Amino acid sequence: MPDKNLVLSILQQIDESLEKIKGRAVQIYSADDFTNSPSGMEKLDSICMQFIAVGEALKKIDKITGGGLLSKYPEIDWKGVMGFRDIIAHHYFDIDAEEIFWICAHELSPLSAAIKSMIKEMMQGGLRV
Repeated sequence: MPDKNLVLSILQQIDESLEKIKGRAVQIYSADDFTNSPSGMEKLDSICMQFIAVGEALKKIDKITGGGLLSKYPEIDWKGVMGFRDIIAHHYFDIDAEEIFWICAHELSPLSAAIKSMIKEMMQGGLRV
């Protein structure tokens, strides 16, 4: 049986990373906002680093829970989120700012909501790993 406190701690780290991404992306209205300035590129880099951390942490949760936790939230493409981490980490020079912008604009909120829901349910004792 996985250590509930460990899983909860990892989920909280993921939540913190997603909040950092949200905060860094708040002034980004298009992919050009990333690519047209050095500060935009720094935001892109820092957002990508947080996505790597999120993907790695999700892989860890998936491993220690035997795939049991993430499967309880089928509305999220967990395989896609973890695969996105691999793309960023292994093909960094091929990253498309448009794709990062789109993910921040469309996929970040549902992912964040799922993580927050997991944390809340675990803390209330309703979600078992």
